[in-house]
Amino acid sequence: MGMITRVRGRVRANSFGVDKEKRAQSICLLSAVLLLPFCPRGPLPLLPPPAPALYSALVLPVVLSANYRYPVSALKTLVEAARDFVKKGWKPLIRFLKRLYGPIDRAENLFLKMKNLSLMMNQIVFFILADKVLVPQEKMTCLYTLMFYNVIAYCVSYIKELIEKEDWSPYVTLTERSQIKHLAMSATKIVLEWTKAVTFVVTITFMLLVFGLEQGLENYKPSTLYTIITWLYYSATEKVFVEMFPGILVFLQLEVLENIENLYAPVILHCFTIMMSSLFTLILLPTAPWRFLLVVSYLNVFLRTKELIRNSGSVLQKERQILNRYRKATSEEIERFDDVCAVCLFAMSKARVTPCHHLFHADCLRQCLKTSDKCPMCKRELKFD
Repeated sequence: MGMITRVRGRVRANSFGVDKEKRAQSICLLSAVLLLPFCPRGPLPLLPPPAPALYSALVLPVVLSANYRYPVSALKTLVEAARDFVKKGWKPLIRFLKRLYGPIDRAENLFLKMKNLSLMMNQIVFFILADKVLVPQEKMTCLYTLMFYNVIAYCVSYIKELIEKEDWSPYVTLTERSQIKHLAMSATKIVLEWTKAVTFVVTITFMLLVFGLEQGLENYKPSTLYTIITWLYYSATEKVFVEMFPGILVFLQLEVLENIENLYAPVILHCFTIMMSSLFTLILLPTAPWRFLLVVSYLNVFLRTKELIRNSGSVLQKERQILNRYRKATSEEIERFDDVCAVCLFAMSKARVTPCHHLFHADCLRQCLKTSDKCPMCKRELKFD
């Protein structure tokens, strides 16, 4: 009886396998028939707009689920063979692509190192993009706007230089402690300073005349939204305003930044510019020429993302990895610790806890770890179990 039961079980298993294979082949054939309307000359392109979407929503999920539930053995074998081939040829393919991309990568890095040129290209491309999205009826708005913003940036940088200036002497000495004046260098410095001052005055006068008399501005009519968005993008890319942004973050005192605003600032600005360029590119996707969108995607999205990942993003990630080894202190622990950081002696609203149960500002602890791997308070080696 036991032998007969085993034979019956084998027969049933074999017959079930044959039935399953036949069912899979039938489903594959039926799927091909159901997908025929999607051919270039099929009936779907000729139907009114709601019909193709409705047919796709009804048919495609059923076809995919049925073929996943009953796969054809021959197709399964082909998929496994293709997967094995990809696994074996993946590393050589990656090496070949890296070697092929090497010269392009070096050219891109060289372009990104030329900050003035790369940022000017980013600004021009984005302003043209904003023209097409926000003021499509106007022409050359981007160039006028960029010119005005450059003038404002020059004035701000000159005023900032005057505010931060410490040495107002018009003379240059031979050495730091010497009283002997270098005649040629002193004359050069005087001429340079007067040139800057005259240029600043002429620029301000020109701007006041242009906006006061409104000559030549009849065709320059940017919208309020256009001005706000382009100014934000320009401020996020122009050097003088980028240098001010960490100070703004420090003034806001956002606890989530944990006193490392100087590391978060370039990451935030890069993410903002990439997001704005990507958004405008998606808006223009149905209407704008594909060559222009390709240039925008490459210069303002791909290269900016590459710069973010390789420079400011990698630095922030490394520092965050170091800080994440130390857990965040609770409010009760901070109150118990008397709210004062032992490094900077300032109050703490957020802090990190060392393995020896001492609390510090995240930035203070990060600065101390650059010189030593010991606790700044008890000098014990910071080890983790």
